[in-house]
Amino acid sequence: MSSAVVRSSPLDLAMCGCPHKLKNMSIRGLKKKQPKTFKVKIITVDAEMEFSCEMKWKGKDLFDLVCRALGLRETWFFGLQYTMKGMCTWLKMDKKVLDQEIPKEDPISFHFLAKFYPEKVEEELLQEITQHLFFLQVKKQILDEEIYCSPEATVLLASYAVQAKYGDYDPNFHEPGFLAHDELLPKRVLRQYQLTAEMWEEKITAWYAEHRGIARDEAEMNYLKIAQDLEMYGVNYFPIAQNKNHTDLLLGVDAKGIHIYSINNRFSPNKSFEWSAIRNISYSEKELTIKPLDKKAEVFKFFSSQLKVNKLILQLCIGNHDLFMRRRKVDSIEIQQMKAQAREEKARKKMENQRLAREKQLREEAERAKEELERRLFQLEDEARQANEALLRSQEAAELLAEKAQIAEEEAKLLAQNAAEAEQERQRLEITALKTKEEKRLMEQKMREAELIAVKLVKESDRRAKEAEHLKQDLHEAREAERKAKQKLLDITRLNYPHMVKYPQYLPTDTRDANFDKGSIKLDLKDVDLKRLSFEIERERYQYAYGVNK
Repeated sequence: MSSAVVRSSPLDLAMCGCPHKLKNMSIRGLKKKQPKTFKVKIITVDAEMEFSCEMKWKGKDLFDLVCRALGLRETWFFGLQYTMKGMCTWLKMDKKVLDQEIPKEDPISFHFLAKFYPEKVEEELLQEITQHLFFLQVKKQILDEEIYCSPEATVLLASYAVQAKYGDYDPNFHEPGFLAHDELLPKRVLRQYQLTAEMWEEKITAWYAEHRGIARDEAEMNYLKIAQDLEMYGVNYFPIAQNKNHTDLLLGVDAKGIHIYSINNRFSPNKSFEWSAIRNISYSEKELTIKPLDKKAEVFKFFSSQLKVNKLILQLCIGNHDLFMRRRKVDSIEIQQMKAQAREEKARKKMENQRLAREKQLREEAERAKEELERRLFQLEDEARQANEALLRSQEAAELLAEKAQIAEEEAKLLAQNAAEAEQERQRLEITALKTKEEKRLMEQKMREAELIAVKLVKESDRRAKEAEHLKQDLHEAREAERKAKQKLLDITRLNYPHMVKYPQYLPTDTRDANFDKGSIKLDLKDVDLKRLSFEIERERYQYAYGVNK
């Protein structure tokens, strides 16, 4: 069995016995413990934050606060930058914030930017937030033409930026004009080619459509992998001179070393010093000296415009050199843990992306199947509607055909009746035709007979006309003979019976007859023939007229 002894200090006992004194002391203590603060505005590439800082804080205290707020662990790449008298300067980590030469403003503005750049982004940028901040900063530098990029590469980089922002290309959602408000290409490229915004969007979209399935962090990493091969990537340029009077060179500091450029060419350095080949860098006032590791090599000296520039150059050289050496050493436990976590995170994201891609694929297949089913359903509904309409038309046609059949049946009956009547009429006409034919034959026969009779009559008429003419002639001769006879008789009478000439009525009949026996016989014969001939002519005329009329 153990026991614990609690000992109280005289101050504790005094406080317990004097509660009013404790209250007063605590209030005074609180008043003394509240430090004075000043406001700071931190500006990242895509956001702004405000903090309240204690007056005694050093640059590292503020920097750590910002990194914690961002969730950033790869802090060695970044820094807080401010502008003073037109010159960009980095906040020193080991000095108090207010003791440094910073702008006198409220709140004080600092830009949270990448100060040092990795040699290989894919191997060194472990956190997604680090990668995202680098992506935004490098993208801005390219658009602001701080980093030169060819027009072809800018279009490809723009397509990765669009993929990172909008995800996979969907022609139904990403309609023409969806990039109208996005700044994706440097103004230099836009001025260089006479293309419309629609034409640039079409070129970017053509590349963008090929990035299907790439996640945001992969698209940003692909952007950085292309950008890190550009000549001006990660280089800080400073105007320098080999003598104090002229500024005719540029000094560039990057992750690999120090480079000397001509004033008009920032792409190809005239001379380079890798970090592994530099033994020492020092400055004195405006003069800065680079001593190579090879003692036999020439020492390079140059002059800058002012002392602050030399300090900034030296600061960047130290930081880049430290990172250069650090990359070539075994990783610390912290870096190893971060890399392991990054690998696990990448594997997890890869599996997640694969799962999402699979789900998306299945969803798209389901949507396509749904669309196909809907299309098929619509097609079936359309076919059913058409079939229904066809059925209605068939029913209408059937009713119409039934009506037509009924009408046709009635017409058939009527036609049958008409046919029967026509048959009867035909038979009647045949009979009539036969009768007509017989009558025609008889008529033709009668006509032939009539023609024969007419011919006969004409001939007879001609004969009779000739006979009549002969008869007329004979009559004329007879009358002439009678006249002559009478004249002769008168002449004889006048000779034999002179007294009878005056009174012929008193002549005896017998005498007249006796004297004229011979002439009388002849006269009587003539008269009998004429009478008989006239009777026969009249009789034949009557028969002819009766026969013709008949």
